[in-house]
Order: sequence, then structure tokens, then C-alpha cells
Amino acid sequence: MFNEILWIAFALINFLLLILAYRLFGKQGLFMWIAFATIIANLQVIKTIELFGFIVTLGNIIYGTAFLATDIINEKYGKEEAKKAVWMGFFSLLAMTIIMQAALQFTPHDEDISQDALSLIFGFLPRLALGSLLAYIVSQYIDVFIYSFLKRIFPSDSQLWLRNNGSTMISQFVDTMIFTSIAFLGVYPWEVWIEIFLTTYLIKWIVALMDTPFMYWAKAMHQSSNN
Repeated sequence: MFNEILWIAFALINFLLLILAYRLFGKQGLFMWIAFATIIANLQVIKTIELFGFIVTLGNIIYGTAFLATDIINEKYGKEEAKKAVWMGFFSLLAMTIIMQAALQFTPHDEDISQDALSLIFGFLPRLALGSLLAYIVSQYIDVFIYSFLKRIFPSDSQLWLRNNGSTMISQFVDTMIFTSIAFLGVYPWEVWIEIFLTTYLIKWIVALMDTPFMYWAKAMHQSSNN
């Protein structure tokens, strides 16, 4: 149970750091966090662990916080600001991919000890990079629009959990579908792909449920400020 306990603690740490970024820096902290989270998630995804009897990748928690940050921006600053944050995250991920791919092309010194490690971490297959970028931009845009739609139908503070979880769970389903299809469909047998898709989405679904109290916490902060 060590991994499971650590995973829950790890999730709480991620959510608390997001709230701290918002507390210290306001809206700019959320923008910063989204850019940071999209990059870190794509580094953590390389590592696999056993969790609740399934083999899963890391990165789902930090990736989920990017959706939480987008929902906070949408809730407090509006859809256009949320869309701007989505594109900031996309640009950060795209820039990191391009820059690190270029960095790997340099011939290392004979005594260099980092090239193999960097190649392992940043030498993503083209289809993995494409899957990640496409899944991110499509799912985040869906999250923004669904959240705005649900906010019009369920506008009260008591219904915040509904628009937060509803938008995130739908958009994360699309995200998982796009990424696993581009990255793994045809690489693994159909039944293995189904298992990867279901377990990945299940973990993201759990993360979405866990972030609800932090959404309410963020809602209560900076009530009189739009900065």
C-alpha cells in the first residue's frame, strides 16, 4: 500500500501548491501553474508504477491540476481568460518539445554523462509528442466551453462541484481517448489498449473528484480582486 498512500499524499501536495501559487500571485499564479504543469506532466508520464493493482503512469495528478487551474480562471475571470491560459499551456509544451529536441542534436563531449538520460526523458517518439499536444489543446478547449455552459445552467456556489467535475470528467475522457489512440492504438493489441484507456481515465476521474474541495477553496480567495 506504500504507493497508494504516497499517491494520495502526492495529490494533496500538488493541489496545495496550486492553491499557494494562486494565493501568492493571483491570476498570474494560475497562468504560471498551467504552463508548469503541462511540461512536468509530460516528463512524469515516462515513469510507470503499480497503483491499486494496475500499472499506471505518473503525470495524471499534475496534469489534472492544469484542468483545475483552468476551471478556477473560468469561474473567476471568464471564458476568454481561460482560453488564453489554455494557449499558454500549449505554447509552453510545444516550446519545450522543440527546444529539447534541438538540444539533443548537439554532439556530447566524450566525458559527458547526461546525453543518454536526456535522450531517454526528452527523446519522445513523434506520435507521443503529437498525441500529447493534440489531446491537451482539444480537451482543454472542451473543458473551457463545457464549464461555461454548465455555469449558465448551474450558476450558484452550491453547484460549483457540478460544473467543476462535469467539465473536467468529460474533457479528461476526450483527452484520454485522443492521447491513447494516437500513442498506443496499433502498437498494443486491442484488449491491452482498452485496459490502458480505462485505467488512465479512472485515475484521472479520481483526481477530478479529489480536486473539488480545492476548487471551493480557490473560489473563496481573492473575492474582491480580479488580479
